[in-house]
Amino acid sequence: MTQFSELSAVGRETAALVLFSGGQDSTTCLGWALERFGRVETVGINYGQRHQAELECRARVREKIGAVKPEWAERLGDDHMLALPVLGEIADCALTDSRRIEFESSGLPNTFVPGRNLLFFTLAAAIAYRRGARVLVGGMCETDFSGYPDCRDNTLKSLQVSLSLGLDAPMVIETPLMRLTKAETWELARRIGGDAFVQLVRDETHTCYMGDHSHFHTWGFGCGKCPACELRERGWNEWKEHARFE
Repeated sequence: MTQFSELSAVGRETAALVLFSGGQDSTTCLGWALERFGRVETVGINYGQRHQAELECRARVREKIGAVKPEWAERLGDDHMLALPVLGEIADCALTDSRRIEFESSGLPNTFVPGRNLLFFTLAAAIAYRRGARVLVGGMCETDFSGYPDCRDNTLKSLQVSLSLGLDAPMVIETPLMRLTKAETWELARRIGGDAFVQLVRDETHTCYMGDHSHFHTWGFGCGKCPACELRERGWNEWKEHARFE
């Protein structure tokens, strides 16, 4: 029988909408939501990102995640795919066109997509409003991240207030990875769904900035050289090393 926390006991009658890209973080968050809420839907956004492999993983993850726990299959609801090409047209960054990944004069990497999470949550809130969901879930993190300002906890707390006021309906933004390292994110996946969920995250998700989904490593698919791959590999190794001494 699924063990619910006090929060999830309340959430059994609550619907949640997960920002789901097909990457490690959003897949972990999807499992987290399926463990807590009675109905969980997903939303993906194609904004012209160059790593389309991530979007291609979404269907496979959704198809297989129900096998981790029978109750997850029962709670997994509809998927919503949105096209937002205008963001790719105006983003002018390394995630939407072919350019070398490097840091800009602002101190941010050129993988920063201005306003991305603000737009994503706003669109998700509009869907959630119509679908009767009041919880939005995202994989943003302040611990292992590149300094993106729209991943910060204060940014999302402010956005939660704005969305609730603008819709005249209470919206809650949940970010279960906000304070976790990448190693702790792997551990969260294990605690949520055991080895089967860890294997699903490792084998089926995609986070490589270069869109390489042909080279498999112990930590999953990727080029092994971009910042996203290096972070994922480092987290995997730290987690495995810690687990060895437990």
